Amino acid sequence: MTEPAWVQHAIWWQVYPLGFVGAYPADTPPTADEHRLRRIVEWFDHAIGLGASGVALGPIFASQTHGYDTTDHYRIDSRLGDGGDFDHLVEEARKRGVRLLLDGVFNHVGTDFGNSSWFRKRRNGSGFDTFEGHDGLIALDHDNPEVVDYTVGVMTHWLARGADGWRLDAAYAVPDRFWAQVLPRVREAFPDAWFVGEVIHGDYSARVRDGGFDSVTQYELWKAIWSGLNDQNFHELDWALVRHNEFLDDFVPMTFVGNHDVTRIASRLENTKHLAHALVLLLTTGGTPSVYAGDEYAYRGVKEERFGGDDAVRPEFGSPPEGIEQLGHDELRLHQFLIGLRRRHLWLHTARTSPLQLTNRQYVYQTRNGADSLVVALNIDDEPLSVSLPEVGVAQGEILGGSGAPPQHIVTAAEVEPHGWLIIAPTARP
Repeated sequence: MTEPAWVQHAIWWQVYPLGFVGAYPADTPPTADEHRLRRIVEWFDHAIGLGASGVALGPIFASQTHGYDTTDHYRIDSRLGDGGDFDHLVEEARKRGVRLLLDGVFNHVGTDFGNSSWFRKRRNGSGFDTFEGHDGLIALDHDNPEVVDYTVGVMTHWLARGADGWRLDAAYAVPDRFWAQVLPRVREAFPDAWFVGEVIHGDYSARVRDGGFDSVTQYELWKAIWSGLNDQNFHELDWALVRHNEFLDDFVPMTFVGNHDVTRIASRLENTKHLAHALVLLLTTGGTPSVYAGDEYAYRGVKEERFGGDDAVRPEFGSPPEGIEQLGHDELRLHQFLIGLRRRHLWLHTARTSPLQLTNRQYVYQTRNGADSLVVALNIDDEPLSVSLPEVGVAQGEILGGSGAPPQHIVTAAEVEPHGWLIIAPTARP
């Protein structure tokens, strides 16, 4: 594993800046003198109150529309502001001990990108390759040494200005040999930076090894969480966690139940009672967790496969809400509790899971790292779930949290209410 030591403590709060500050889509695009990037600073204290230690930003560089059609990686998008606004963001983050992750789009660029000689030509010689058929996203020629040098230059430039790492967009579409040339050079200059590649399908471990990433996005687990809950099939989830354990032997994945590219988890789940189960899974399994801004308030939004189909999951945010009557109060408190639990148990970063009881709709698993462990019980059935700790190798345990109102804290057995959950810390073994 190559990740820096600070990543063990990292819990990201992810923001899509152009949407977050109302810069895209917008009938009248804002201008640089509105300095909208600074609005994100207003939410730093909210992220800290949530329990996050870093803010993962979507694209902030000059682009034509949604940020992923970059035209100049060295310039802040004028709809967000200017370089001074980025420096302000860094300064305010540093005051609070908040890390910043940038989103780098180096697989493709916008049609107005300044150097068309770096575009990858189609094999038949007619025009340029595009990203997944999108005419406005022109693929770069990753065999061109100048593209390698340019990418290294961009990444080191913004790390020098205060960023802590990079999410590398569409990393799965870029040859591993390109990243293997880029990342060692950047890491040599900034050995404490973290690099996570966006990878959806395929051999995650091979991508990490051959490309030189610290981590990749764990889409397999994301899919198994929501589909396992919707299909009432915990066997699918358990199989995904077996795979997840194997990944943890090689690297620590970036885990999530929502991001700017997918339908919000509150809209994806057929039973919103199971939002808690999804979050418990995210925060009691190994990984570097990321929470998409708004999910802590149970925001809804459905991604559609059409132009503008991402807009619903990338809304504008106003000022942070105050008081206890705000939207999604219960979800917010649950996020705070579970993130707090995670931060008190740093060993969860590389914890492996093993099933203790498993049926389609009831799942008890142990999450363990050496001598440290927790027992997690998830019930999506209409009937209660009985858990006998001695039968799963634990003499007794302390209930740390769960749905309902446990009658006592130290138990040898527990009952999980229908569609409920429970987290128990073992205190003795038989």
